[in-house]
Amino acid sequence: MDSIEITGIRCYGYTGYLPEEQVLGQWFEVDVTLWLDLTLAGKSDAIADTLDYRTTIEKVKSLVKTAKFALVEKLAEAIASSILESIKVTKVRVRLTKPAAPIPEFGGKITIDITRVQHY
Repeated sequence: MDSIEITGIRCYGYTGYLPEEQVLGQWFEVDVTLWLDLTLAGKSDAIADTLDYRTTIEKVKSLVKTAKFALVEKLAEAIASSILESIKVTKVRVRLTKPAAPIPEFGGKITIDITRVQHY
């Protein structure tokens, strides 16, 4: 199956377990892989025959900016569900990263990685 990969969607959001995360916010980075049939688009050269990834980027940004979930797992699930609303996408992989999680003496990143399949 063909896929479109969109990486480096970076925006500020308010999801987090700690109360201050939902008030002060933090940066998130999102990468998505979308599985869909690109055969027709490859032949027609028409955007109507593919998924306009600008729409997907805006969906992700909107969810990250407006959601106030306690868990990043919930935010990743919401992103995946939103993308699967497109009838063209059969499977989606969402990698949601907190580049600066507020954990004492921890300078690494936290990444949630989920894959969901379209159920018709």
